[in-house]
Amino acid sequence: MEPILLLTTLDQNYLPQLQVLLTSLSLNNPGEIFSLHLLHSSIPEKALSAVRRQCEEYGYSFSPVRVDDALFQGAPVTRQYPKEMYYRLLASHLLPESVQRVLYLDPDTLVINPLRPLWETDLAGNLFAAAAHTGKAALVSGVNQLRLGTERDYYNSGVLLMDLNAGRRAIEPQAVFRYVALHRKELVLPDQDVLNALFSEQILPLNDLVWNYDARNYRSYLLCSGGVCDLQWVMAHTAILHFCGKEKPWNPNYTRRFGVLYQHYLQMTRRAWEIR
Repeated sequence: MEPILLLTTLDQNYLPQLQVLLTSLSLNNPGEIFSLHLLHSSIPEKALSAVRRQCEEYGYSFSPVRVDDALFQGAPVTRQYPKEMYYRLLASHLLPESVQRVLYLDPDTLVINPLRPLWETDLAGNLFAAAAHTGKAALVSGVNQLRLGTERDYYNSGVLLMDLNAGRRAIEPQAVFRYVALHRKELVLPDQDVLNALFSEQILPLNDLVWNYDARNYRSYLLCSGGVCDLQWVMAHTAILHFCGKEKPWNPNYTRRFGVLYQHYLQMTRRAWEIR
């Protein structure tokens, strides 16, 4: 069985969350082999050592890639638009050509069921597979369509299955940079907005209840499903829980429903790897 190739992009501050994600991944995907690629700009090797040891313990390979700043000469880069925002969109140009397909995960996710069905999804010629958040989040979809001039749903960029070979042919870094330069005043969530504005027609829709569950919206999902998608359903069927938004479950005073589940994996990770 081929390994599942994962990608994440982050700075040093998010390494503890990456370790919690890896704990959940290992516990809920027994027997799977993963290969983790990390795109970053300046994380020292010493800071990466804990992630490396964890991957070695699980039998996963770990390939951190420090991205060359020279690749972003001429790119609009500000405090609001750091160069890291481009990494997932341009992964096809930043990862080795031997990497043909990859599953991107934000570090503020938990994996609570198997990922193999998503990994084996036929992209049917699309560049990406992604989920548009339903429930309450769907209310702003029309606003985003008007703002970005698109007709498709507004896809979340926190979970992306990518065809990198297709991306190497179809995604031009300079075209991405030009779009940001021309529309920077209109961009609210820059990387996600660019994904939707430039590539929404080349995205295969995924079921967000399974592959990118917005942990803020339990009541909305429950209502929209006629009561079917309750907590038991989520624990049995949802593969990726995504803690979207500014409130994060590792911070004090987080009160949303799935916070206690995150704390469970956080405490397991702390005990095993002595993270803060």
